[in-house]
Amino acid sequence: MSLPTRIAERLRIPAIAAPMFLVSGVDMVLAACKAGIVGSFPANNARTLDDLDAWMGQIAATLPADAPPWAINIMVHRSYSRWEEELELVLKHRPPIVITALGSPAAVVEAIHAYGGVVYADVNSLTYAQKAARTGVDGLILVASGAGGHTGPLSAFAFTPAVREVFDGTIVLGGGIGSGQAIRAAQVLGADLAYLGTRLIACEESLAVPGYKQMLIESGADDIVTSAALTGIPANWLKASLTAAGYDSEGLKAKTEINLGAPEEAAKRWRDVWAAGQGVGEVRAVEPLAAIVEALAREYAEARRRA
Repeated sequence: MSLPTRIAERLRIPAIAAPMFLVSGVDMVLAACKAGIVGSFPANNARTLDDLDAWMGQIAATLPADAPPWAINIMVHRSYSRWEEELELVLKHRPPIVITALGSPAAVVEAIHAYGGVVYADVNSLTYAQKAARTGVDGLILVASGAGGHTGPLSAFAFTPAVREVFDGTIVLGGGIGSGQAIRAAQVLGADLAYLGTRLIACEESLAVPGYKQMLIESGADDIVTSAALTGIPANWLKASLTAAGYDSEGLKAKTEINLGAPEEAAKRWRDVWAAGQGVGEVRAVEPLAAIVEALAREYAEARRRA
């Protein structure tokens, strides 16, 4: 495996709290790091650049030097209106890990490496994985089928070994991972870290509204709908939220043009339509993030013991 020692030795379990739109914020990042996993948030959760500046400053000032590292996620797609301004703030606050999404990381790798940060690129296909690897990123986040929000078509069982054959950096696997056993399985497949999304949305520290959290508790894998009709990119949604928002959850087949726009525009689209992955059945209560990590750690230790 290729996870840097300076990261691995600080983690209780090999996992990242994935950056989730309208879900991950300062409190969730701090709770994740204090619980022993990597905490992260997407830059566009901060409605303004001043907010983003304050959020990163607060996280950097709060976490001790020996805490698990934190990460920020920035979109590098050409349609996203403020990625260059976000990058300027990244260079100011120097988060240990920068996660790029929805575009090539080539424009940011050198600048982040210059201050000692590491870059993980979010990819959902072998083609994108190979392209991202050539830019010099330190890690690849494999968004496999079953992941909440923007998802990928490949099974983790095929995706992970194929990337491991050609990439010797850190591999993070996401897609339906909601238990300690699944975290261990990700390692067996060849990943270094698991990407935890849906399992954490209902934590007390998340920004998700109460109705979203309750819907997660009441849903199972059969309640997930995959569609590119809302954002132009295939994504997994809670069927009940689509119905409540007036969409025909059975008829969302058409693909719209990709237009990420500004954060406030995206927030309007995602406000009442809620993302979730196929691991949603693991969400059974609203509870502190630390309690979720505690349960995951017990399950992970048991899975390792039985191996």
